[in-house]
Amino acid sequence: MKLVIKDGILIDGEGFNEKADILIENGKIKGIDKRISLNDAISIDAKGKHVFPGFIDMHTHLRQPGFEEKETIKTGTHAAVAGGYTTVACMPNTNPVIDNEVVVEYIKSIAEREGYCKVIPIGAMTKGMLGEEISEMAKLKDVGVVALSDDGFPIMNSGLMKRIMTYGSMYDLLMITHCEDKMLSGEGVMNNGIISTKIGLRGIPHEAEEVMLARNIILAKSTGARLHVAHVSTKDSVELIRRAKADGVNITAEVTPHNLCLTEDIVDGFDTNTKAYPPLRTREDVNALIEGLKDGTIDVIATDHAPHTKDDKKVPYEIAAFGISGIEIAFSVVYTYLVKNGLIAIDDLVKHMSTEPSKLLKLTHGFKIGNDADITIIDLAKEFTVDADNFKSKGKNSPFNGQKLYGMVEYTIVNGEIKFKNDGNYQISNV
Repeated sequence: MKLVIKDGILIDGEGFNEKADILIENGKIKGIDKRISLNDAISIDAKGKHVFPGFIDMHTHLRQPGFEEKETIKTGTHAAVAGGYTTVACMPNTNPVIDNEVVVEYIKSIAEREGYCKVIPIGAMTKGMLGEEISEMAKLKDVGVVALSDDGFPIMNSGLMKRIMTYGSMYDLLMITHCEDKMLSGEGVMNNGIISTKIGLRGIPHEAEEVMLARNIILAKSTGARLHVAHVSTKDSVELIRRAKADGVNITAEVTPHNLCLTEDIVDGFDTNTKAYPPLRTREDVNALIEGLKDGTIDVIATDHAPHTKDDKKVPYEIAAFGISGIEIAFSVVYTYLVKNGLIAIDDLVKHMSTEPSKLLKLTHGFKIGNDADITIIDLAKEFTVDADNFKSKGKNSPFNGQKLYGMVEYTIVNGEIKFKNDGNYQISNV
């Protein structure tokens, strides 16, 4: 099949920003030029719209196998393409855990058969994510795993973490770490501070993140491991990463849209959809995260898409599940809160959502002849109101529900195939 994207404004996050056409043939980018005309090609009119390399999410919870009531590979990838994502890396906290090649092959086979976008499984650092015995890294690497993580179960044993990093560096696997000292976070459910004191909820101190981050930086420096810090949330964490980079540590970091755009103040209403881990922090922390994006300290915007059932959230705040369902509106949230307000540039947003994650996961991606045609087309001027009940994801748990956002996904193209098309409303028809 031949496909031509006409008259779009192409931005690739690497300095290319101009109006041009794209020719797609047999799933690959065949040509990029000022004007391409073919009689035997399907044409997409992108006039006035922006065309980006498809977004890549390094931190998605697809829940399958084991928690299909929350999400499946089919519904999660459907939500992903609705948000303009062409590739997602799924976290290993499934049942069974992604700690062996059988589970990896299972996920890949389901994604191939039912998925809307590309799926890259992330393997567990330890068997069962129990923090006791190192997973079989060589076997995981052989079946296509490019990163390891124990997700929300930090490795508390420093000796074990050093061995994991040492072996991981031998296989050139990215170490994705959830930085939390469980002894400090305890039973906290939100940021520790004035708001938690005011409304009587247990707080999670910022030191819980920073102490574990500092340890992991020290271990990464001594082992040479490729350390990636998941969902950074505090001002001092940003500074620790900044100093580590200056010191030559092989470290990268990600931040979520909700930690970039929301503060602890909205927890005052006890809406359990605001409960996430790490928690929403202070305005000072948010400002530091934005500065970290701007100066390159933080490399990636990742969703930490964490869908839950309504029953998981329709309980008192203290016992509600942590997590936000966010992959469908991630771009629009950051574009509305940050780009439209002049806090970051659109080129940088594309870099953090597409270019940088593709480099970290070592993918062939972007507007280059011969690359896979993974492309997202967005109307930046189009406004819509978030209706979480109509999400493609099974998870409706969004603190942005009812908000007006800008930047509507018009098309998501994966390997040259249109996987998502806007029907003129916020809710988009199946393709």
